[in-house]
Amino acid sequence: MGLFRSTPPPVGADPAEVELRATRPPWSLWADGFGMLAIRSLQIIVVVAVAAGIIFAIQSLTLVTIPLVIALILACAFFPVMRWMRRRGVPSILATILTLLTIVIVLGLLGWLIVWAVRDQWDELAAQAQDGFQHFLEWLETLPFEFLSPSQIDEWVAALTDFVTSAQFGSGALAGVGAVANFVTGLVLMVTILFFFLNDGPQMWEFLLRPFRGEHYVRARRIGDKTVGVLGSYVRGTATVALVDAIGILIGLLILQVPLALPLSVLVFLLAFIPIVGATIAGILAALVALVANGWVNALFVVGVVVLVNQLEGNFLQPVLMGRSMKLHAFVILIALTVGTVLGGIVGAVLAVPIAAAAWGVIQVWDGPDLPARWARPKHPIES
Repeated sequence: MGLFRSTPPPVGADPAEVELRATRPPWSLWADGFGMLAIRSLQIIVVVAVAAGIIFAIQSLTLVTIPLVIALILACAFFPVMRWMRRRGVPSILATILTLLTIVIVLGLLGWLIVWAVRDQWDELAAQAQDGFQHFLEWLETLPFEFLSPSQIDEWVAALTDFVTSAQFGSGALAGVGAVANFVTGLVLMVTILFFFLNDGPQMWEFLLRPFRGEHYVRARRIGDKTVGVLGSYVRGTATVALVDAIGILIGLLILQVPLALPLSVLVFLLAFIPIVGATIAGILAALVALVANGWVNALFVVGVVVLVNQLEGNFLQPVLMGRSMKLHAFVILIALTVGTVLGGIVGAVLAVPIAAAAWGVIQVWDGPDLPARWARPKHPIES
């Protein structure tokens, strides 16, 4: 095997080079191109392993991490309000209580509107859904080919009834009760963390900056300011756009006399915090309710209203309100939504885009207030 056997120097080789090769230490093998590739590969493996460990820890502690991130984003959104009240001489604890009460009241009002409106119109909508399903079955019987036989429909109904009365459904209901308990626990934890962020946020940040000195301290402070600005601008801009969308669609649904117009508009407001996908889901739900309640013509008008409102939002509101806080390509947004949904479900989809925007904002000020990181600087202008 000649792979590990030392070979004699070639005839006519420089004696100095021969002596240098003989005295070269073993670790010098890592200095050539293949050795550098191996070092980089090991570094990538270590980074991926650390990232996987962090993600696993986050997924294992979602009851803590998700309320923490939501509280941080809300604190960034209301930071200008807190700063304005402090500058006007309002005590920090009073400003914190007023801001926190406002947040809790707004969130509680949204939940109450959905529950109240659905409970008030649920019986009517359920009866209309049953009638619509019967009309759908009658329409299937008029088709020239057999799409679904009555026996197949009866089998599906029997299977659904068996599932509802089975022990598996009961265990799922118990799991739902556990999910509600976790939600309440997370909500209480989020409100508590938000209180401390609003009241002691600047002091907490100064404590985290203590290990940094010199240029590292300046960079860390610059990154913190940029993160607070991007997250706050994103939440405030998205909330404004979502409110305009909800009001526009609410007016359209009321004119078209679609049931559950109020809870559907609240749902539009909530889903607007999921870019691209949220508006589509809200439009589909509104169209389905209109289809069940008022027929396919009314559903087409609802689709037209949703498309019109989304076009106004995309072409006018978002460039004005979110142009400075959301400088992300649509491809990046889709990837962030996919990763967030896989890791954290619906909550992950909501949090993925603002976190990605904050990360990109940090890169943009890494080397200076208006100087991105070296690798992120454009090498030459790109022709459109």
